[in-house]
Amino acid sequence: MYFSLGVYVSIMDKESLASWLTLQAVDGVGDRTLVKLVQAFGSPKAVLAAELGELIKAGCGPELAECVRRGPSPNVLQQIDRQIQTIERLKIRISTLFDPSYPARLRTIPDPPPLLYVSGALLPHDEVAVAIVGGRRATPSGRVVTEEIAKELAGGGVTVVSGLARGIDAAAHRGALDGKGRTIAVLGCGIDRTYPPEHQTLRRRIEAHGAVISELPIGASPLSHHFPRRNRIISGLSLGVLVSEAAKDSGSLITAKLALEQGRDVFAVPGPVREGACEGSNGLIKEGAKLVERAQDILDEIVPQIDARLRASLSAGGVREALRKPIGEEDGLVYEALSYEARSVDSVIESTGLNAAKVAASLISLELSGHVRQLPGQQYIRL
Repeated sequence: MYFSLGVYVSIMDKESLASWLTLQAVDGVGDRTLVKLVQAFGSPKAVLAAELGELIKAGCGPELAECVRRGPSPNVLQQIDRQIQTIERLKIRISTLFDPSYPARLRTIPDPPPLLYVSGALLPHDEVAVAIVGGRRATPSGRVVTEEIAKELAGGGVTVVSGLARGIDAAAHRGALDGKGRTIAVLGCGIDRTYPPEHQTLRRRIEAHGAVISELPIGASPLSHHFPRRNRIISGLSLGVLVSEAAKDSGSLITAKLALEQGRDVFAVPGPVREGACEGSNGLIKEGAKLVERAQDILDEIVPQIDARLRASLSAGGVREALRKPIGEEDGLVYEALSYEARSVDSVIESTGLNAAKVAASLISLELSGHVRQLPGQQYIRL
């Protein structure tokens, strides 16, 4: 679907915002109808001022045309006024589908949101983005691997997109921030709310180094049916979607399905075959998703898709793999004994035949060089 730019001015003053929200609140005006009417008349204000016959000529049925002419109820108009006051107080910016600032990649999906509420900042090079999603009940190793991949992607100039949820989503955002890169969180509630509430501090960090966005009106609660709709924005902003860890019934699989429908790449991190938390993501690999062990696996796929101008901003050499020092022979034995699943020190000693002191020294060396990560309970995982 193609939308011409310049139909509506990009400067969103109070009067313009009120007309957008008023037209959106009319009974029977869904997203597609809203876009169609604004394209036909040039602005929401012009739609609301149109005569009945003009609306019918533009494709509205008589009943819908009457609803547009009548407008929302006085109670709804009062709610809209309160929403605008909140938007001004919180300094929320609004980007419409017709604004040059609207994310270009998101505009190409079949059902882009007509309005985006934005806190923080969306930048042009956020077009080079990868979504990372997964289960809320993430395993310790799943969180570590996710953080590492997100950190490497962000360090290489890729914006990491996720949903601010518990588990894998939070790990993706934190990894991107640790990589000194950019990250975008897409909410399943109004932008004046934070869900889950314990991620308020994380949200503030994201706003300082990226953006938090929502298509839902001010005050909207995090209802279950909001999240599948939210997921199409996560995938729509991105060149591809990485499912890091997902159970068989995980909502992350909905995001992967939407990504395929939108023509995006789908990636998945392999997990233990008997781990229920990984059943869905392992299933994606069986169905053809690209298996990912490190950020470079994703970069190899997305770099050819990127415009040459944006490609120049990607510092692929900044990926952690290129920064690692060579591993010595003894440290190499310990490294090979580890995997992407957590292993105990005793297990490493048994696998290598080295004594406990040598294994401990090697693990410290490998951790300092960025090859392994220590987990709670004296367990280690390969990065």
